[in-house]
Amino acid sequence: MRYRALAADYDGTLATHGRIDDGTWEALKKLRDSGRKVIMVTGRELDELLGILDHPEAFDRIVAENGALIYTPATKEVRLLAQPPTPTFIEELKKRGVDRVSAGRVIVATWEPHQDTALHVIRDLGLELQVIFNKGAVMILPSGVNKATGLAAALAELGLSSHNIASVGDAENDHALLELAECGCAVANALPSLKDRADLVLARDHGPGVTELIEHMIENDLKDVQLLRHRIPFAKHGDEEISFDPYASTMLVCGTSGSGKSTLTTSIIEKLCSAGYQFAIIDPEGDYSEIDMAVVLGSPTRAPLVEEVLDVLKDPARNVAVNLLGVALEHRPEFCAQLLAALSDLRSRTGRPHWLILDEAHHLLPAQWRPAAEMPARAHGTLYVTVHPESLAPAVIPTIDTVLVIGEHPEQRIADLCEVAGRRCPSVEPIEKLPTGQAMYWRSGEPTAMVIETEKPKGERKRHSRKYIEGNIGSERAFYFKGPDGKLKLKAHNLLLFMQLGDGVDDDTWQFHLDKGDYTTWLRTEIKDPALADEVTAIAEQHLSPVESRAAVREAIEKRYTLPADKPSGLVDKPAAAS
Repeated sequence: MRYRALAADYDGTLATHGRIDDGTWEALKKLRDSGRKVIMVTGRELDELLGILDHPEAFDRIVAENGALIYTPATKEVRLLAQPPTPTFIEELKKRGVDRVSAGRVIVATWEPHQDTALHVIRDLGLELQVIFNKGAVMILPSGVNKATGLAAALAELGLSSHNIASVGDAENDHALLELAECGCAVANALPSLKDRADLVLARDHGPGVTELIEHMIENDLKDVQLLRHRIPFAKHGDEEISFDPYASTMLVCGTSGSGKSTLTTSIIEKLCSAGYQFAIIDPEGDYSEIDMAVVLGSPTRAPLVEEVLDVLKDPARNVAVNLLGVALEHRPEFCAQLLAALSDLRSRTGRPHWLILDEAHHLLPAQWRPAAEMPARAHGTLYVTVHPESLAPAVIPTIDTVLVIGEHPEQRIADLCEVAGRRCPSVEPIEKLPTGQAMYWRSGEPTAMVIETEKPKGERKRHSRKYIEGNIGSERAFYFKGPDGKLKLKAHNLLLFMQLGDGVDDDTWQFHLDKGDYTTWLRTEIKDPALADEVTAIAEQHLSPVESRAAVREAIEKRYTLPADKPSGLVDKPAAAS
């Protein structure tokens, strides 16, 4: 279920001439019975509203006074979200001839044409207040308070995301209400300006219009409503912007090891985060262990717990990255299966997390692992990252609708995927290797694929991953200084050791590996830093002396990575032994 709640204005929307009719009350009850929440968001003063409302208990929350307070009908608790204006302000309005002044717990209201007088009083008294219009009503509130801020506070109390609600209104003060919601709707009697901004304009007016919306929500969860304003741009093809649907898409990022999959994935994650979509990353190799957009759980010495992942995701504003380095390699698919089942259950209850990112997906959901074939794959909101797309579980491949390939022979990657999926392969010219910053983009079912320019993540200025700087990436992935005759076997299992051992080996050994491109290969495939690998390639092509090339390589590493505070530039302690 995508839409977990409805937020509705009162006057002119739920109510006709100040009252909600029986048919609308019945529709609200049906909506709650479907498992959804109902929130009223109104400009009315609370006490006045409660005096005319037949069934306040039909609402999970009432946001009154145009966002200035929240009322919980079940407990009758009132929470102010702003400070009321001083009595002096109301007195001054009356002194200047403003009649029909009404003061709520926060809001002060009058009617046109007294807006100019209100603005003059605000200026003369030096107050931080704003004027909001509502079909002839003039509402005066603290700056920054509106229906969207009040609704956001109510959603936080209910543990809901704005991306899982629909809203409906009719007047000027409902613009913010519609803008905040994933799907903003206008009843037929709404102002033309509000209809122009709405995602859905209903055929009926007032309460019957809300009933129409509720029927639509219960029947098909608003699946046929196009929400173009939420599409997320992430790349360009010439002057054309390439975007994806943040709800319906299932994406695959694939390419050779070290080609920049993590960089492209991080860029997409940044876009999701900026738009407020909650995500969970399942990270087998600790590549996102220091991502600042998420709470990181697990480490090389501690396995994460499914319960703590769910605890983080209770808050719609928090994301999670689940580091699986503390889980034995052979047990990672089993742990992933348990976590995916728990996340699926959470999503069925809350609509979140909106996105799931599975790094090294061929390890987590391998084709040969029998339980993976039986697991229900998420039909949308998933990003799979892998070297071998054809090695993914059979249940996963049919769900993929967007493919992004980087690195070498991208057309072959798409062909491998199409062969496994039984799909017609798109027409594409063979490419030896895509340069950094480009990807081959294919939408499933399209006859052709195209090369696009991707965006760099904003957080890529300096890399901070301790795993690559001072951690241990393992013997199989370490760099070995062997020399031209293979007499040495000096192991560097992180970048600090690589710099230290590089300074210590003889010139012939250093130059041998530089000329062979061994440093470039290691940085690209094991450190997974294609940009640094390209820099070292450029250094090798300059034919510098060993002393000069050592210094240049060290400088390139130090520019890209944050060194530990006790390991200043060029001063790295020697290890007790090198094996």
